[in-house]
Amino acid sequence: MVLIASRMIGLVPVGTTPVKAKRNCGHQAFGLEREKCYVKIYTDLNKIKHPFTRPYVTIGNFDGVHLGHQILFSEVVNKAYVAKGTSVAITFAPHPLQVVRPDTGIKLISNCEQKRELIEMANIDVLVIIPFTKDFAHMPAVAFVDDVLRTIIGVEELVVGYDYAFGKGRQGDIPFLRAQGEMKGFKVSVVEPFFVDDMLVSSTMIRKLVNEGRMNDVKKLLGRPYQIRGEVKMGQQRGGQLLGFPTANLHIADDDLCPRHGVYVTQVIYGGKCYGGVLNIGFNPTFGGNQVSAETHIFDFNQDIYGKPIKINLLQHLRDEKKFSGPTELVQQIRLDIEAAHEVLRQAQKEILLSCEERFNR
Repeated sequence: MVLIASRMIGLVPVGTTPVKAKRNCGHQAFGLEREKCYVKIYTDLNKIKHPFTRPYVTIGNFDGVHLGHQILFSEVVNKAYVAKGTSVAITFAPHPLQVVRPDTGIKLISNCEQKRELIEMANIDVLVIIPFTKDFAHMPAVAFVDDVLRTIIGVEELVVGYDYAFGKGRQGDIPFLRAQGEMKGFKVSVVEPFFVDDMLVSSTMIRKLVNEGRMNDVKKLLGRPYQIRGEVKMGQQRGGQLLGFPTANLHIADDDLCPRHGVYVTQVIYGGKCYGGVLNIGFNPTFGGNQVSAETHIFDFNQDIYGKPIKINLLQHLRDEKKFSGPTELVQQIRLDIEAAHEVLRQAQKEILLSCEERFNR
């Protein structure tokens, strides 16, 4: 989800014209599908020259694009379809907390590139990515309603989550929005909390689960496996030459959401194909490492992929990272890890094959 050399790769530069991204525009709730549909993406409000046709709008940070967010998207898509209007999602880049409270060190479930990809899959007509700056952070909530939602977007109905608030000092909470809607002629709908197995579906809960290595539960809340992605970097060359198990290495940046250290069963997506694998995230204590790295041994794979982008789905945490007496003991454990990973992959073969074919694994 988050391991990429530049966290803004894929974001359209501010000031450019709208991007038309090809997509499947089927309205799933009605069983309909249209060919050659596109989502329009704006990264500069000044490029929106006139309000959209009967826009049904949702707004949020949408970090992770989890099942709760997907419900919001489904609501606006369905409402817009019935009203022959436009479904609009508004989000921000970078994450507002990275601007207003950088000291919090927030770790993101999905970078802007992946968030955009996932929102495109929700069949939204228009995606507006607002550059979040310190100046923008000081905009009063009422000014955002008047200047952005009403004047630029032309909001007909606003659909938000139960705990949403925006604007300076989080003035734009639900009571504020409802009062504004009554005064200014737009409807406000609130989507209630969504639970899976008694777990609240929220970005905060997902971060907690990722930190604990609970990938099965993470998948339940995301609706897909937790994914890291990035370009394969040159490592210490120990995997293949010393241990006999070559690995693809990804760099973990400071603001990446790093899973619990240890060994994971993985799916590796490269070149449109899906491979099984085992991933070690940690410091490599056997060799005295002092920098966190993510090293993946890909099953039945022998291609040179240095500098190439890969995506890795984390399916299950096998064990914590451990310091071994030396390479011989480590190799023995790696063999056990690979055997255990193959068993996990065999037991979940049907589900794994289906998820490899999901659009978010392209």
